[in-house]
Amino acid sequence: MNKREFDIVLWGATGATGRRAAHHLARRCGGRGLRLAIGGRNRERLEAIREDLPNADGPIALLVGDSHDAAFIGEMATRARVVASTVGPFALYGSELVAACVKSGTHYCDLTAEPQWMRAMIDAHEDEARETGARIVHSCGHDSIPSDLGVQFLQDAALARHGKPCKRIATRVTQMKGGFSGGTAASFLNAMRLRETDPNFSRVSNDPYALCPEDQRTGPDGPDRMMPIEVTWDADLRAWTKPYFMGPMNSKVVRRSNAIMGYPYGRDFRYQETALTRGGIGGWWTAMRSTLFGRLFLIAMAVPATRGLLQRHVLPKSGEGPSKEVRESGSYELVLVGEQPDGTILKARIIGQGDPGVRSTTLMLTEAALCLAEDTDRIPVGGGFWTPASAMGHLLRDRITTHAGMSFELF
Repeated sequence: MNKREFDIVLWGATGATGRRAAHHLARRCGGRGLRLAIGGRNRERLEAIREDLPNADGPIALLVGDSHDAAFIGEMATRARVVASTVGPFALYGSELVAACVKSGTHYCDLTAEPQWMRAMIDAHEDEARETGARIVHSCGHDSIPSDLGVQFLQDAALARHGKPCKRIATRVTQMKGGFSGGTAASFLNAMRLRETDPNFSRVSNDPYALCPEDQRTGPDGPDRMMPIEVTWDADLRAWTKPYFMGPMNSKVVRRSNAIMGYPYGRDFRYQETALTRGGIGGWWTAMRSTLFGRLFLIAMAVPATRGLLQRHVLPKSGEGPSKEVRESGSYELVLVGEQPDGTILKARIIGQGDPGVRSTTLMLTEAALCLAEDTDRIPVGGGFWTPASAMGHLLRDRITTHAGMSFELF
């Protein structure tokens, strides 16, 4: 890649998530010789954000423009080595930027949890990304780094201990404390609208292998259903499980990682992601009550009238996010249970500090952008569309355990 004006450009710095990402990037770029720029539509808001940022190495440039201005977005991509984007819904505001990064050979990472859009971007630009050398890495936040890198961590341990990967892994969300941003709400609202207008929406949503290469979309896992009325017993953890609303998205990323890495987990590998309650009748009732509430919420969101009411009176607005107290006091825990072909059970735990939807997510995106910028010669893959595990793997895991308040451990 030729010498570029900026090492990292953060696009979408004025949103709730973008503001936090700008702060973390400025802090981490300081003393590292990295040139940072932040961008968005509103110059005044960008200037106010810049005034509040810690010192980076040199002045932080402002890039003011619109996501749909192809000329501006194209020029911005040519000036950067890496672009990190927080501008969602990505299906509405992200396509021109991905196309520009691919064309200019610029590495890119984002926070998307929109599989239909990811599938469209892969189909449209995969071949050109391979030619230009652009590494495009979607889903570099809470969706889907903990799941993707967590499975890779447990499988590495299985290979080291037993010489074989786990034939199945179940990820259980055991703790989730925090809020979510207006951008996340907007992405969910857009998904519900697409459900009504896009004939392929349900097909991609339900297909567990929708993000895998075209000739590799079969396997042992059944359909990914959003919030089914289903409560199951986990015999390994002795507790009831309930649907986890981001499970279908994270599962698709894990399965894509396995496919594009050449099936290190095996072609018959099975993966599931749910939330854990507890044992006994109380645990069952807690799981069922939450499941029913989740289904009712989806039904309400599917009806335009009730969706509008929720949008006006319940969901956070664009630019809004959880309070500082919620961001700092939030936390989450995931437990991964893997089964070897001989029935041996391995367990891993991932613990994250800070609100998962904003603070932890922006820390993960920061480290992903830095990894693409600083570890470019150590990343084992060239241009193309990658997952966090397949592109950055242990390089990113080391960064987020050191700088993003996360830990990975076997137990």
